[in-house]
Amino acid sequence: MQVKEKSSFLFLLGRQIFRIIFKLFYRYCIEGLQNIPNTGGAVIAPNHISFFDPPLIGAAMKRPLYFMAKKELFDIPIFGWTIKQTNAFPVKRGVQDMFAVRYAFSLLERGRLLLMFPEGVRSRDGKLGKARAGVGMVACNAQVPLIPVKIENTNMMMLKFKQIKIKYGKPIYPPKNFSKKDYISLSQKVLDEISKM
Repeated sequence: MQVKEKSSFLFLLGRQIFRIIFKLFYRYCIEGLQNIPNTGGAVIAPNHISFFDPPLIGAAMKRPLYFMAKKELFDIPIFGWTIKQTNAFPVKRGVQDMFAVRYAFSLLERGRLLLMFPEGVRSRDGKLGKARAGVGMVACNAQVPLIPVKIENTNMMMLKFKQIKIKYGKPIYPPKNFSKKDYISLSQKVLDEISKM
C-alpha cells in the first residue's frame, strides 16, 4: 500500500542544515541517486563506519528515510524526542525485538524507505565487516529491493576534513522463493556490491 510521505518540520530543517554543513566542510559528494526508487518500499543498505552515517544518508536523499536506533537513546531528555522527529524508532539491543521488526515491516508495506546496515554494527577500522541476516530477512519477507550504499571517510570526520562520498548502487531484488539460508547470502551480496563500488 502506497501512502503519501510526510515529514516533520524538524526533519526537513535538520536535513537542510546537515546538507549545508557536509557540503561546506566535507565537500559532500553523492553519486547514484537515480538508483533509489521514486515510490515504494526499499531497504537502504550502507556500510557502517560512523555515528554520522544515518544523517549523512538521510541528507543526501529526496525521500524521507526511517531508521532504527537503540532504545536507550530515546530515554535521553530532549535528544530522544528530537531523533523521534527525524524518523528514528527504538529497538532493544541484545534481544529479538518483535515490535521493532513489525514496525519496520509496516513502514515498507506503506512504501517507505528503511535504513538498515548489512553488518549490523559499526566497523571501527573502516573495513567491511561480517554480513548479518537482518537486512536479508527483512528484504525477503517484505519483498522489497535492497539499495547497496558505499560510505567513505565518515570514520575520519572528527579528525580531518576529508571529502565524504556516498555512492548508491543498483537495486538488488530478493528471491521470491526463499529460505532462512538466503538471508545471510543476500546480505553478503549487498556487501559484495559495496566492495566493488
